[in-house]
Amino acid sequence: MIARVPFGRTGHASSRVIFGGAALFSVTQEQADTLLPTLLRYGVNHLDTAASYGDSELRLRPWLAERREEFFLATKTDERGGSGARRSLERSLERLGVEKVDLIQLHNLVEEDEFEQAHAANGAVEALTRAREEGLVRFIGVTGHGLRIPSMHLRSLERFPFDSVIFPYNYSLMRIDSYRRDVEELIGVCIDRGVAVQTIKSIARRRWPTSGGLDERRSWYEPLSDGPAISRAVDFVLGREPLFLISSSDYELLELILSAADEISVPRADELEKDQSDFDVQPIFDGGALERI
Repeated sequence: MIARVPFGRTGHASSRVIFGGAALFSVTQEQADTLLPTLLRYGVNHLDTAASYGDSELRLRPWLAERREEFFLATKTDERGGSGARRSLERSLERLGVEKVDLIQLHNLVEEDEFEQAHAANGAVEALTRAREEGLVRFIGVTGHGLRIPSMHLRSLERFPFDSVIFPYNYSLMRIDSYRRDVEELIGVCIDRGVAVQTIKSIARRRWPTSGGLDERRSWYEPLSDGPAISRAVDFVLGREPLFLISSSDYELLELILSAADEISVPRADELEKDQSDFDVQPIFDGGALERI
């Protein structure tokens, strides 16, 4: 069973691996339902989806109809204005078939104009705060991709007491000095304030060698496929408290990720460096054109 630890200051003990609902983007219900027994076997009790993840919310609906109380449920909105964020949340509730979600997150809040709009009067933060007061959501978080997002999360936490953050974290990215410094500062602030720290892109290998876009195999980036390398990548993340790991959008890798997380053995730096070389691992963000993956 995967360990469960406090999810920030929410009072919920979440499995350290959170199921990434992006894996359900375009699958059938039958395909989705094959994953549920695996999650239950490893004790995963936290689901993360988004309004923009295709059919993901719809695929989770049957699970929630029978097992709502077993899962901490999180979704996301891309909307920055208040009315749009409210409509997005209400649509998510309808698609999920629930009366409330545990966590609503502002999805990829990294651009300056969107940041200002979301935090302004009549913006998304104000609308979601009102929804929280009405009991439609319990907690509010913020997510993001790319090299700029840790520093943007620090700014967001100064503007509003978000309950959680999401950002990329893997060995190749943490080799970038400026990124590592921002991440370390963000983690320190989150620990001090009881903000849950969620990570993505843990098993990213590189951008797809062919020209951009979503690969037919479900992932925006090429993930590692070697079992031992995946295990070391997962352990690199989970070897550090208080990090949570959101599983890959490639659902075929779910079992490998969960089995690695079931028994954590912190990898040595030389092992991780060898994986970088053996599997040609490259950072999937470049601070510019690749930021919005």
